[in-house]
Amino acid sequence: MIEARAVRIAGKGEADVLTLGTLAVPDPGPGEIRVEVAAAGLNRADVLQRRGFYPPPAGVPADVPGLEYAGRVERIGEGVREFAVGDPVMGIVGGGAMATHLIVHAREALRAPPGMPLEEAASLPEVFLTAYDALFMQAHTLAGELVLIHAVGSGVGTAALQLGLVAGAEVIGTSRTVDKLARCRALGLAEGLPIHDKSFAAAVSERMGRACDVILDTVGAAYLAENIKALAPRGRMVVVGLLGGASAELPLGLLLAKRATLVGTVLRSRALEEKAALAQTFAQKALPLFAAGRLKPVIDVVMPMSDVRAAHERMERNETFGKIVLRW
Repeated sequence: MIEARAVRIAGKGEADVLTLGTLAVPDPGPGEIRVEVAAAGLNRADVLQRRGFYPPPAGVPADVPGLEYAGRVERIGEGVREFAVGDPVMGIVGGGAMATHLIVHAREALRAPPGMPLEEAASLPEVFLTAYDALFMQAHTLAGELVLIHAVGSGVGTAALQLGLVAGAEVIGTSRTVDKLARCRALGLAEGLPIHDKSFAAAVSERMGRACDVILDTVGAAYLAENIKALAPRGRMVVVGLLGGASAELPLGLLLAKRATLVGTVLRSRALEEKAALAQTFAQKALPLFAAGRLKPVIDVVMPMSDVRAAHERMERNETFGKIVLRW
């Protein structure tokens, strides 16, 4: 058992409920590793948890945020063969990543890409694993298909954009900020659609000359009807976020006529075996692309962990392009 420094959530509310404190972290058990965390990525889920809208799953600290980390293995548990003390690692967790030390299952951990600074690696796991799972394991995206990504300038958006391109898809995206669309074009975005009145289906048809085979939606209710309109026959839509609301009317007649597929997904609450399978698939198929320079995390800013309140406020102002990273 060691005493770690950690971000603590002292009640529900604004960013001022965040404090820096301590946390007792046990020794790793069989199959586990203890990581000395160098940095952690900030995600919308951390903001929602702070506000009391997204409680963490059982088994993780209820008042320590953080869904992704990067650091070095500090201690290994019985039976661990995948890693040795000192190895650079990264990964996703159900919570508790914003602490100087963290217990994770070895099968869920990923080796940090060779030569990648740990602060950069901390921005990678949550958004790239979410995007990879949504595009390929849920939507089965193929080369040549048209993929629409909402909030394309977000962390998940910029990750999905890159993953879609390396798979040979044509990728378009939406944003409420024109500047973010321009920056995404530099990453390979084929067409950027500014959103002002929640309508975009007609613009997709006019600009692209076809409907969308795959839609990756981080918005939810506000875009549901337009998403169904924008889908091609036998199109697939994967919902990974609900920033625009959780309830909306679903045009079932149009859904049936298009023989479309609507999938909802979340990583945080999945069982260990599911997370481990995703991590291992990602390590095999996508992780080498970082070392090859074909994929790269997009980082908005790296801030000290002591500035966690300011980081939350920056995210809530929607000023970010890519990820916010907090370092110890």
